[in-house]
Amino acid sequence: MTQPTPMRLEVLLPFRVFANVLGVSRIVAETRQGAFGLLPHRRDCVAALAPGILVYETVSAGEMYLAVDEGVLVKTGTDVFVSVRNAIAGADLSALREAVARDFLTLSARARDLRSVLVRMESGFISRMAGLHRE
Repeated sequence: MTQPTPMRLEVLLPFRVFANVLGVSRIVAETRQGAFGLLPHRRDCVAALAPGILVYETVSAGEMYLAVDEGVLVKTGTDVFVSVRNAIAGADLSALREAVARDFLTLSARARDLRSVLVRMESGFISRMAGLHRE
């Protein structure tokens, strides 16, 4: 039985490439619906990632961990692209979980609050403009 062609994992941040890993045999990522795994022979897919731990494995380095913020995972052929706002590499899972809770989830809550404030400001502005238009 032949071994499947290993995958290439590329983790992209808004302004740089965070990681480009060759020889990846499996990936486990988290979405809002739960965790799922990718193997080289899996069909192409797209998934919205939740803040959490992304696990990947290579023959040379073994199991590796990345704390990732919200983002998107795209698998096409043997290439897997993960585009996130922020990522942290590390070997200590408890420290990475703390980083996700401290940095990514708090930031997501702040971003939701900011969007809520902006929506209220925009709706107020539109209401005032509509009032001026009627006058």
